[in-house]
Amino acid sequence: MNRSTKLGAVAAAALVLTVTAPAAGAHSGHRPDPARATLPAGDGWASEGAGTTGGAAADASRVFTVTTWAELRAALSVPGTEPRIVKVAGTLDAVEAGCAAFEAPGYDFQRYLADYDPAVWGYENEVSGPQEELRAASAAAQGRAIKVKVPANTTLVGVGRDAAILGGSLQVTGVDNVVIRNLKLESPLDCFPQWDPTDGATGAWNSEYDSLVVYGSTHVWVDHNTFTDGRYPDSSLPEYYGEVYQQHDGELDVVRGADLVTVSWNVFTDHDKTLMIGNSDSAGATDRGRLRVTLHHNLFDGVVERAPRVRFGQVDAYNNHFVVPDANYVYSLGIGQESQLYAEKNAFTLGPGVPAGQILKKWKDAPVTTTGNHVNGRPVDLLAVHNEQFPAEALRGDAGWTPVLRTRVDHPRAVPALVDHRAGAGRLR
Repeated sequence: MNRSTKLGAVAAAALVLTVTAPAAGAHSGHRPDPARATLPAGDGWASEGAGTTGGAAADASRVFTVTTWAELRAALSVPGTEPRIVKVAGTLDAVEAGCAAFEAPGYDFQRYLADYDPAVWGYENEVSGPQEELRAASAAAQGRAIKVKVPANTTLVGVGRDAAILGGSLQVTGVDNVVIRNLKLESPLDCFPQWDPTDGATGAWNSEYDSLVVYGSTHVWVDHNTFTDGRYPDSSLPEYYGEVYQQHDGELDVVRGADLVTVSWNVFTDHDKTLMIGNSDSAGATDRGRLRVTLHHNLFDGVVERAPRVRFGQVDAYNNHFVVPDANYVYSLGIGQESQLYAEKNAFTLGPGVPAGQILKKWKDAPVTTTGNHVNGRPVDLLAVHNEQFPAEALRGDAGWTPVLRTRVDHPRAVPALVDHRAGAGRLR
């Protein structure tokens, strides 16, 4: 009989393991176990080559059920690269103790505000001095607490409909063969944003931490998750020095030579800078020929920009639904350095006053293919309307490649109902 291992807390520098048998009938019936699922053949770039299986073949001794953030960190730190499955049950809070738990002795936010007030410090120089050093030390403590590395050959999966990670940052760094499914991921809230008076004309608050980072890794499948700011939307954040005290970074980053990634049936909602593929124009040495990513059947609902922003890589974006309710919107598809984005049969639902030409954004000269996309239920040539609205930022067509790794392509008229009903955590079939 298969057994699931529940991983306890770390005590006396040793892992305390409690072995529990599954409930009666837990493996009966014909429904497959989502924890044992593998990426179907031909399903996006992550199916290339050996494909993506995660921890599907894990022995019973390497199947863990976790109910706290400490247990998750312990389960993912168990040595070895043999397949493992980590099941998240309920809500895991990475910052349950609150921001004060990370503060370095002597750090005082009110003192920080007084020291670096532009009326005192000005806008010419980056901040420095004791309070900035203490802020950096506090931020480092938070980073150590909320970041967790996901090893190779791992499946991280939520159990049931309400599995969630609050304020944690999953790091898929330098590994191969990872599956992350069925989790609600509430964006980390940076407790200690840095004030940069030189950022723009009036300075800006800059934050760290993404919900999920794929960094230099290959064969990664991100499926049926919900990415959200949750309890802390940007609208709830205060202002200091006349600028939003920005405590969010991204929801998903695919960067630094990452490759062969499929992002399917996820919800990205209520966020500003959402999804970045390639983090630097100068990273050609590591990114050129990599950053091959497929995005399909995802819902981007009320996000402001980067859905995605692309540098380098061949990115296939098809059958996604983009909901833009109002004019608090910058763009959806960002065309960046040496990018080759192929956007096909997506559906865009734009609110009043949002022009279709704004869907594309030119960051650097690069080719893009847009074909068969619908806006508010009607076919629209996204490239043509963009170039008409922004002639000084005209984009050129033909990304120079045609995607073949697709298992199903739906008509764009069917995409809104299909994706809205089936995407996100708690909706695995």
